[in-house]
Order: sequence, then structure tokens, then C-alpha cells
Amino acid sequence: MSRWLWQLRARLGYWLARRLFHWPAALRQPRLWQWMQGQYGRMANLGDTAAQSFYGHILLFRGQGLGAREEGLRLLRLAADGGDGKAAYQLGVQALQGDSRQAPDAAQAVRWWEMALAAGHPLAAGRLSRLYREGAPGLPADPQAAERYAAMADGSGRSGR
Repeated sequence: MSRWLWQLRARLGYWLARRLFHWPAALRQPRLWQWMQGQYGRMANLGDTAAQSFYGHILLFRGQGLGAREEGLRLLRLAADGGDGKAAYQLGVQALQGDSRQAPDAAQAVRWWEMALAAGHPLAAGRLSRLYREGAPGLPADPQAAERYAAMADGSGRSGR
């Protein structure tokens, strides 16, 4: 099959799998769920930023095992580097939480949340403001930065109403 036909098939499969995702009965069918995950993974591997973000979130929160979590984080990093604000925001949350192999990293959280803010994520400025107000391990409190991000959060909140 030609490359164009494979991409068309991948896009159609992804579209159908995204529609089926909203049907609880479809999610309870193991074979159908496995097929849907295959469609998400195929589209993410083709470099689609939205698919990388969507499937990364699924693997991070619903995947089973450390391998699924790591793959979810990898896909979220790819999506964030591609300009996805939701993925960048979630990476900031994960960086600040840390895990059994990595200590919480406030500087990394700031990096991801600033990327999310640049992409227009509505909660990023508020999280940055709180982080700079309270400080964190490796990141001293900075009242001026906290106020600057709080003003951004208030501005985005008013324009979104």
C-alpha cells in the first residue's frame, strides 16, 4: 500500500477510535479497547501532536505498569515540544510531584508551566504564581514573580468569561 493510503487509514482509524472513546460500553470491551489503543498509538507515532497528548494522558493515568507511565510521559514531552499546552501543564505537575526514581523538581515544573502558559493553558499562570509565592525545593520564593504571574492569571480569567 502507498504511504498516502496508510496515513489515510491511520487517520480514519484514529477518528473512529476517538468517537468510540466516549461510549462507556466500548471501553468495557477488552478487544475493542485494545484496537482503540492501537489506533491512538499509530497516530501518535506518525507525529500528530494532538494524538501524542491524548494517548500520553491515557497511558499516564490509565496505563498499567511503569512502562505505560514512562511511555505516557515520553508522548507528553513530544506533544509539549510540539506546542501542546495541556501536555506541558501535565508535565509540570508530574515534575513537581516527583516519583520513586526522581525527586520533585521545581525548576523543571517552572520550565513546563512557562511553556504551557506560552501555549495558552488557562491554569499555568496560577500554578506559577503559587509556586513562586510559596517556594519549593530548589526554588526560593520570589514575590515579584508571584505577583507577575498572578496578574497574568487574573487577566486570562477575565478574558475567558
